[in-house]
Amino acid sequence: MTAETDWGGVPSVLRMILGRQLEELRTRAGLTYEQAGEAIGVSHSTIRRMEAAKVARLRLADAEKLLQVYGVTDRQEIDTFLKSVREASKRGWWHTYRDVMPDWFAAYLSLEQAALQVRAYENEFVHGLLQTEEYARALLGAGNPHAPTEATERRVALRMRRQELLTREAPPRVWVVMDETVLRWPVGGAAVMRAQVAHLIEVNRLPHVTLQIMPFANGPHPAMRAGAFHLFRFRAPELPDVVYLNGLVGAVYLDKGDDVVVYREALDRLGAQAAPARKTEALLGAIRKEL
Repeated sequence: MTAETDWGGVPSVLRMILGRQLEELRTRAGLTYEQAGEAIGVSHSTIRRMEAAKVARLRLADAEKLLQVYGVTDRQEIDTFLKSVREASKRGWWHTYRDVMPDWFAAYLSLEQAALQVRAYENEFVHGLLQTEEYARALLGAGNPHAPTEATERRVALRMRRQELLTREAPPRVWVVMDETVLRWPVGGAAVMRAQVAHLIEVNRLPHVTLQIMPFANGPHPAMRAGAFHLFRFRAPELPDVVYLNGLVGAVYLDKGDDVVVYREALDRLGAQAAPARKTEALLGAIRKEL
């Protein structure tokens, strides 16, 4: 699964859930893509796109017709599904930042906000959910050196808004393994880095956050050639785990089982090889004194 290039095509998590449900209903009804499409007057490729959450929006009329074709007769079940279709058409809060955010990153935010668990490996920079405002400003400024100050401040505001999920009711479980390199990069200078490390110590005390450090002394590890990556797990049983990989001009979202298991196992090995979580605060404290 890759992020669409137009804003409207970015897959929302709710559209993904609806797509999976439609796929399950069609399969249960014993219908092919062609038969389902013919029944409601659309092409087989449109049915495929609906199920893969690759349509800009799922039309209510199409959804209701498909439910009828698939033999769904319970009115409450139909009404619940159609209510979800309406919700899936709404834009997330991050839509207001579209002027400073690449389209492909909207998919990431949709996943992050809906996740039950966020696991990540970071080899260069502090995870966006854990950055201080000053660290984020220095990092985003360096990454977009020609951007106007106003645009940089908008990107900083977006990053800070993302972090509200850590303090919301029923927050996701966040587990991040960071190379020691992350804490040695002088982003913004010594004062900014000391404040950032102090912030990590505070965040690490949250019951739903686990941080682990991979010390230099531990040597090579399973993800040293992979670069940073994130893995999302969701409450909805219809959704598979999704891995996020980013680059300078786009991102890739992997949801195929064989692909995802490689990254999940890498995270498991990283967690086993990194310093135990119970030692994280002491390690961060020692590093802060050296900055």
